[in-house]
Amino acid sequence: MDIRDLLDNRILVLDGAMGTMIQRYKLEENDFRGQRFKDHTKPLKGDNDLLSLTRPDIIRQIHEAYFEAGADIAETNTFNGTSIAQADYGMEDIVYELNVEAARIAREVADRFTANDPAKPRFVAGAIGPTNKTASLSPDVSNPGFRAITFDQLAESYKEQARGLMDGGADIMLVETVFDTLNAKAALFAIRELYKESGKELPVMVSGTITDASGRTLSGQTTEAFMISVSHVPLLSIGLNCALGASALRPYLKVLAQKSDMFVSTHPNAGLPNEFGEYDESPEDMARQIEEFLKDELVNVVGGCCGTTPEHIRAIAAVAKKYKPRKIGVPSFAGS
Repeated sequence: MDIRDLLDNRILVLDGAMGTMIQRYKLEENDFRGQRFKDHTKPLKGDNDLLSLTRPDIIRQIHEAYFEAGADIAETNTFNGTSIAQADYGMEDIVYELNVEAARIAREVADRFTANDPAKPRFVAGAIGPTNKTASLSPDVSNPGFRAITFDQLAESYKEQARGLMDGGADIMLVETVFDTLNAKAALFAIRELYKESGKELPVMVSGTITDASGRTLSGQTTEAFMISVSHVPLLSIGLNCALGASALRPYLKVLAQKSDMFVSTHPNAGLPNEFGEYDESPEDMARQIEEFLKDELVNVVGGCCGTTPEHIRAIAAVAKKYKPRKIGVPSFAGS
């Protein structure tokens, strides 16, 4: 079934935080190394993407838990699945395999749940994170013209990741947690190049992140400017995730809902982190806030980011069933 047809008729639910769930397992260095990487020269604890190779059982269980909670779309365990991000662990050489396996695991679980309930097809979104570099800002305050990464380097790395996700069976490409739109443009360029080469196209979702109460991305764009900056690419959806809790995202989602001619998504954090970096917002509180988006028909896809669990997704899915999705209209850009 075409996901676009579903989005016209109901709100789809994205899963919750992969990292939050992995933390529940209290894994140690050996879990990340497995037998294959037992002699690797760098520490690997914390490289969650690597678990698709060394502890696929855990990643499979997490996907199962989110689907059982009511998610329609699972994100692959590939948020840091680029050679740029994996360089911190000395794992650049396995990036393609890492993405293939992560997508394959999610695909297997999604297909199993779809077979059990064909009326509720499940989808796999290839998660493409922002990397740990920024193309727009200098990391050196004394040299504002310096850049730690180039557009071409980003595009090459993203293309490798996207190829692995496609070959592993992803249904969607999700460029998410965009804090620098130039990074996102490199990802979108890479994806379009891959589509030309492969002769195959998957729907593309883009989700930015508003970093604070200023209402701007880290690289300084307003929500509307961010949307316009990526609108040259045919997208399935535009949205916002991470950084802020649901209630704080509301005014910026309203901008997207009013201005965008595509579907709108959001997967906020479970509130703001406390002094220990933990997220305290309960599933009920988060669902109550998200219900306000749904009442006003602001979104088409909703899920959870940092701090969210299957319990959060279950509560969100329950309220999503009660509301109609946002209808796509004619965009009204500033000044028009």
